[in-house]
Amino acid sequence: MSLVFYGHPLASFCHKVLIALYENGTPFDNRLVDLSDESSSADLFRFWPIGKMPLLRDEARDSTIPETSIIIEYLDHYYPGPVRLLPLEIDRALQVRLWDRFFDHYVQAPMQTLVSNRRRPEGKADEIEMAAARTTLATAYAMIEKQLADKQWITGEAFTMADCAAAPALFYAETLVPFSQDQPMLRAYYNRLLARPSFARALDEARPYFKFYPYHDRLPARFRDAAE
Repeated sequence: MSLVFYGHPLASFCHKVLIALYENGTPFDNRLVDLSDESSSADLFRFWPIGKMPLLRDEARDSTIPETSIIIEYLDHYYPGPVRLLPLEIDRALQVRLWDRFFDHYVQAPMQTLVSNRRRPEGKADEIEMAAARTTLATAYAMIEKQLADKQWITGEAFTMADCAAAPALFYAETLVPFSQDQPMLRAYYNRLLARPSFARALDEARPYFKFYPYHDRLPARFRDAAE
């Protein structure tokens, strides 16, 4: 198979790319990487010494593609399907790229800060860093609520790369800083993302691994049951 995807079912950034692959039914070989196992991670480090997941290899073109947004744009260009994830029109494409970056930097990043602090030894968590992360998430939620005022998806009526970024970011972030009562559009958008078949498939594949998520007790009930 031409495309080889290196990732892990629990990783939110891996979900982002899996959503893009599943949206268009793109054939690929899914390689699960265990970073604690040298033989499992050998290929990942051979192709990308930074060792970050996900990573895409296109054997047909002898290309290694790192970084989620670059991977999705690569797929959109070289392996297009019925769902165009990046619009051709430049102003719309820029909006998609903006909101893709927004979710990565202002939802994913603070979410991961909170999770990584939870993993630290007792007494080693950085409370100032965690407070800043929660503030960033709260600010991001308010901005998303405003953006969704007249939209089905984050940039309009079409599902795009930005929504691929939003789904896993919000899934995990909501377990850390829940949406407020005055954010009904954000909640409705989150529910639409959960119902999207591509994301539902990624989450279903992650079910056996949710027990390893430090905040698995805060997952939605149907996922929490799978983690116990």
